[in-house]
Amino acid sequence: MFCPKCRAEYREGFRTCADCNIELVDELAPEPEPEFVDYEEILATYNRADMALIKSILDAENITYFFKGEYFAYVNPLADPARLMVRKDQVRDAKNVLKGLKLSYLGVSLDKNSEEGEEQDS
Repeated sequence: MFCPKCRAEYREGFRTCADCNIELVDELAPEPEPEFVDYEEILATYNRADMALIKSILDAENITYFFKGEYFAYVNPLADPARLMVRKDQVRDAKNVLKGLKLSYLGVSLDKNSEEGEEQDS
């Protein structure tokens, strides 16, 4: 006997899952094959406050992302920036949501040229 939700296995005689409180089944449906997801880097920053702000904005918009190298900064700060990686099919949405965002002096904006015409290094 198996729980169709949490997939826990039970001995014969049990009828409901103790955790999910739903009826058990004799066999589980096969799990779907994992989907390959491709990501694209859209910006990089050294600043944790920038990362927190960006995370809150992208979470609110249900955009799938991660910061590549985010935890490396604990070991060697300022060695390599954390790079914002966004699902390729959501890059346009992420850039629109983050457009105009003013990052800290240690951050790298989405625009290669700032509004003042200064070139920002990445």
